[in-house]
Amino acid sequence: MALHKTQGIVIGRRALGESDRLVEFYTRDHGRVRGVAKSARRTRSRFGSALELFTLGELVFFDTGRSELVRVDHFDIVHPFLRVREHLERLGQGAWVVECLTRLTADRDPQPALFGLVLRSLRALEGGARPQRVATCFGLRAVDLLGHRPRIDRCVDCGRLYPFPGAGLDVLAGGLLCADCGPGADALALSGGAVGLLKRLRTLGWDEGIRLPLAAALDAELAATVEGVMGRLIGSLPRASRFLAQTRREITARS
Repeated sequence: MALHKTQGIVIGRRALGESDRLVEFYTRDHGRVRGVAKSARRTRSRFGSALELFTLGELVFFDTGRSELVRVDHFDIVHPFLRVREHLERLGQGAWVVECLTRLTADRDPQPALFGLVLRSLRALEGGARPQRVATCFGLRAVDLLGHRPRIDRCVDCGRLYPFPGAGLDVLAGGLLCADCGPGADALALSGGAVGLLKRLRTLGWDEGIRLPLAAALDAELAATVEGVMGRLIGSLPRASRFLAQTRREITARS
């Protein structure tokens, strides 16, 4: 039985049996790890409130090598990211971030750069940055880190240099397609402004990207494009997107 210690972020949890909890972490050194926290749901559990969503902590776990589940021994809070959970929009966008992470990564596939990106995203959400922009910038960078970076300088079929009319971003094809090459029904239509913005964001640092001032229409197109890319890579619309849409409808109805 191997003992491991690493930093991890709680990205999911659910009840297991009468008193245990099944917890999913994204760790710096081991990637996605799922484990059982024994007696975690009891009032006097040693885990206390440590296993809340988004919490960053020092994780100690035992791995027998005979199961995909590890045994969680300790999880000591480094930072709880409480403010992310206390605000609906921050909560929704944070949930979108960890859902995309969960559905696009494999178990035990360590990617320290991706761990750092999730951590920066949570810090930005807690620090007051616009939640949707944070999620959008996370999505753009995560796609690159996971090896799905779309080509936007030319048509990926015929090689024609951009700009050209009727451009569509075909995620499965790997980038832009011109009108002559026939973007498929699932291709995302992109304006010239959006293509230029995607190119610019690739050159900016994290803080510059989340603070970049944009016209409302272009900002909305950027968010919709990243949402579309993630949806196509995952194979369905993230559940967190539906939660956010419903929350906004309810807020609009009350105002």
